[in-house]
This record gives sequence, C-alpha cells and structure tokens, in this order.
Amino acid sequence: MLFNSLEFILFLPIVFLLYWFVFNRSLKLQNLFIVVISYIFYGWWDWRFLILIGFTSFCSFLSGLLIEKYDDQPFQRKLVNTINIVINLFILAIFKYYNFFVGSFSEAFGVDGDSLLLNVILPVGVSFYTFQALSYSIDVYRRTLKPTHNVINLFAYVSFFPQLVAGPIERATNLLPQFERERKFDYSKAIDGCRQMLWGFFKKIIIADMCAVGVNNIFDSYTQVGGGLLIVGALLFTFQIYGDFSGYSDIAIGCSKLFGIDLMRNFNIPYFSRDVAEFWRRWHISLTTWFRDYIYIPLGGSRVSKWLSIRNTFIIFLVSGFWHGANWTFVAWGAYHALLFVPLLLMNKNRKFKDTAAPNSILPSLREVGQIFVTFILVAIGWIIFRAPSIEVAMDYIVRIVTDPFVGGFSLENFVPLTNIRVLAYAIPLLIFMEWVTRQRGHGLDFAPTWITRYGALRWIIYYALTFFMLYNLGDVNTFIYFQF
Repeated sequence: MLFNSLEFILFLPIVFLLYWFVFNRSLKLQNLFIVVISYIFYGWWDWRFLILIGFTSFCSFLSGLLIEKYDDQPFQRKLVNTINIVINLFILAIFKYYNFFVGSFSEAFGVDGDSLLLNVILPVGVSFYTFQALSYSIDVYRRTLKPTHNVINLFAYVSFFPQLVAGPIERATNLLPQFERERKFDYSKAIDGCRQMLWGFFKKIIIADMCAVGVNNIFDSYTQVGGGLLIVGALLFTFQIYGDFSGYSDIAIGCSKLFGIDLMRNFNIPYFSRDVAEFWRRWHISLTTWFRDYIYIPLGGSRVSKWLSIRNTFIIFLVSGFWHGANWTFVAWGAYHALLFVPLLLMNKNRKFKDTAAPNSILPSLREVGQIFVTFILVAIGWIIFRAPSIEVAMDYIVRIVTDPFVGGFSLENFVPLTNIRVLAYAIPLLIFMEWVTRQRGHGLDFAPTWITRYGALRWIIYYALTFFMLYNLGDVNTFIYFQF
C-alpha cells in the first residue's frame, strides 16, 4: 500500500480510530492490532511477502530467547547470533543479489548462466526490515537490550507499518520499548505528526514526482542532448531522490506520531552540508548509523591506524552502496563517496561541522555558501552514478557535461512538461527556503514558537496553500524510489 494512494487515505483514519477508541483497552490488544494492520498494509502488494517477514521476525524472536538461555555460555550465544545473522543475510542475498552475481559471473567468464537465474520478485522493503530485525538480535547479544518474551511485541517492532518498507531503520533499543509500555494519545504530538506528513507529501507529490518526468526523459535520451540539459537532468534527480526518500521518512515519522510512537530522524537538511562527512551525518541517518555501530566500530572505527581507518571507511561505503541494489553503479557510487571522505579523514576534518550552518544568524556566511555549493555539486555528481543504468553510461554522461556543456540546444520543454517547469520553479525555492528557516527544528513545517505567536495566520495560509497545491497538481500515483531497495 502506497502512502500517496487513495487506499492509504481511507486506511489511515480507520486504523487511527480503531487504535485509540476500540483496541486501547489493553496494551497487548493494541500491539496485536498493530501487527494485524501492518501485515494488511504490507500484504497489499503481495500476500506471499508476509511469509518472509513472518519468518524473519520469528527467527529474531527465537534467537533472542536462545541468547538469553545461554547467557553464561559465550560460544553458544555467539553461535545462535551468528546463525540468525547468516539466515537473514542468506534470504536477502537470494532475493536481492543471486541473479546479479550469476549474471556478473556469466558475463565475466563468457558462459551462459540464464538457466541458473531465479524467477523471483524482490520483496518490498526487504533490506529495511532485515536490518531492523538484525538490530534486535545483535543488541541482545551485546547485552545492550534485554530480549522480549512477548512475540507480539517483537512482531510489532519488525513490521510497524509506517516505516516498514522504506525506513527509518529503527533500533530495537529505541522502538521495541515503546511497544512494551502503555501509550496515551498526545494531541500536540498528533498535530505535529500531521504537519510533518503534509511536508512529506509535498516533497513526494510536488518535488519528487514533478522532477521524475524530466529525469527519466533526459537520462533516457542523454546521448541526444547537450551538456546544459544533462546538468539540468542531474540537478532534477538530486532533488527528486531527496524529495522522494526524505518525503517518505517525513510521512512515516509523522504517521507514527499519530499512534504515540517516536521514530528516529532520518534526514537532517543534508543539502545544507558543508562537506561530504557532514552530508553523511545528515543523509539516511538510520542506515549510516546502523553501518557505523554494527560494522565500522567493530572493525576498529577510527581508533586504529590511519590506513586501517581508510580500509574501514571504504568497507562501509562499498557495503552501503551495495546495500542499495544489485548493480555495479551502486558500488561505484559508494566508492566515489569514500574517495571524497578519505581526505577529510586524513586531515582529521571529518567531524569539523557538528552544528547546522549559520546557527546564530539568519543567513550563512559567504564561506559557508561556498562550502555548501561545492558539497552540493559533489553530491549531485554522485547521484549521476547512482541513477545511471551502468557505470559506462554514468561516465559518458559526466564526460558529455564536461566536454560539451552547451552544444545541442536547451529545449527543456521537450523533456520536461511546461506545467512541471512552472511548478518546480516555485516549489524548489520554497523547499530550500522552508528547510533553511526550520534548519534547527524537526521538519520543514516545524515552526519556531516565535513564528506561531507572531505569524499564526501565515502558518495556516502555508498549510492550506500546500494542500491546495498538491491536490491541484496531483497526477498518477508513483511508487517511492527506495521501495526497490
């Protein structure tokens, strides 16, 4: 079920009313209801996916109990945890990477591997809920979390519908305890959740979906146009992927607030970053911190020698790239960001920027503007590699921008509908302005108290204008980019 579909518009209020007014008699009943409606939400695509997520959840639950049982037997504890990790990663590898490896092997050695390929569909969000399930068993193994003996709570943790298919990838230490204590309706939290959902829908419907048409047309015809239009295509995709993925996260986090559940922030104005290291502390935070805590730090992190730190950095970025999909372009994208990150690591500047830009002023300094601009361009180049169907196409695309920046004309309206151009001409500056104004808040519509008290009417004008803007420009229902991961 898609957030931006009519089914979800009908689904959400019904679930909300049942949750707070029918199933609120006991915590166990409320959590069971969450599991049921989460499975309905997920099974809306294909009921067969439910078998996989159910198996993953059960393996995690059982591993937690066994790890607790062998508390004073280190070998058995480690064995149970290892088996659970291997089972989950094996499932992920079969569904997501098997055909990729067979195809790559066949191509490399010139053999016919078609008969070995599997005709299977990739379960929606399998990478997200697999990592979330692994978080539970690893934290129990590390003794940072006590295992739950309530199977309903564990199933609710793994399958919680707002963030099930595209994150944030929650930690068991944060989300699971919220299913183990009583929840009471919080009006202010619910209202803020609605505001955050509205902002997420704006990012998806107006920014991402409007950019998508131009992105697809330009990338599909990149050999026929000049470098100027290729730059536009890259910039449009830069805003498309941000609007699409951060929009989903905003909707998920806001929706969770309606049910009294707090999810971690997944995006924190990444395009205002002043270097690549800061960008990765602000982009897809739940995945970045997952790799940091469960792979980077166990490898030694930055506490080891510089060369080992560089090795660990490349491992993290390459694994992160490969996590995104079975294509060498994602690995190349990870390697590209590793190359940008390493110089900062060598100069001990990878944690130079910890606060937001211009924390005590309205506008950034000229130096900050330059840093933000350079970082944005470097990230946009990376998105070309990410979006291209192959490394060869990505390199050709970039070379054409550099060697032929203006030849070929600039017939933008031939690739981007005129309506989309007009809408994006207002929407993208609005996105940038709103996120800059609220850069130290939780989301783009999380106005500071001074805004609420001084400009209350303006606040409601913005809400109604965004709603009207989306309804007026509502087109075909498009899936979210990260569903494929």
